[in-house]
Amino acid sequence: MCRKGEIVELDSVDRALLRELQNDARQTNRDLAAKTGVSPSTSLERVRLLRERGLITGYHAALDLEAVGRPVQALISVRIRPPARPVIEGFREWAQRLPEVVAMFVTSGPYDFLLHIAVPDVNGVYAFVIDRLTERREVADVQTTMAYEHVRPRVIEPAPSDGPARPPHTRRHR
Repeated sequence: MCRKGEIVELDSVDRALLRELQNDARQTNRDLAAKTGVSPSTSLERVRLLRERGLITGYHAALDLEAVGRPVQALISVRIRPPARPVIEGFREWAQRLPEVVAMFVTSGPYDFLLHIAVPDVNGVYAFVIDRLTERREVADVQTTMAYEHVRPRVIEPAPSDGPARPPHTRRHR
């Protein structure tokens, strides 16, 4: 398994497998092999290696937030005070357990966290901010931005091998 921060060199077969799995992780190995132009045994072995090397971290079902009753999304910036490690870590652990939180980023700059939430309606955003966030003693400031639409690529392509120079501490794996 690769250590965090290491960049793994991928060939065209690995890239094709990753692309196809992101499009449909439930397809059969035989279908995956056919779409990527390799034998089923090669596909199976390559996917196993991609999992072992930590490139594939899991398989997940993508939910339609509107269909599950959470069509309203917001991005909420949160400043924590005092900015001490135990306080930041405590808030992070608490916030990641909240059912409204779809994603969370620990950030630099004027705010410490960016929370992506999804709720049933605008009143849900208000309740989340007022009843959940501001009840926390360490929350010093909150800024809310309503999201009209969440657009994301279906497939994330690995960085090209001939990309920017790697820092000296990273290693390549084959």
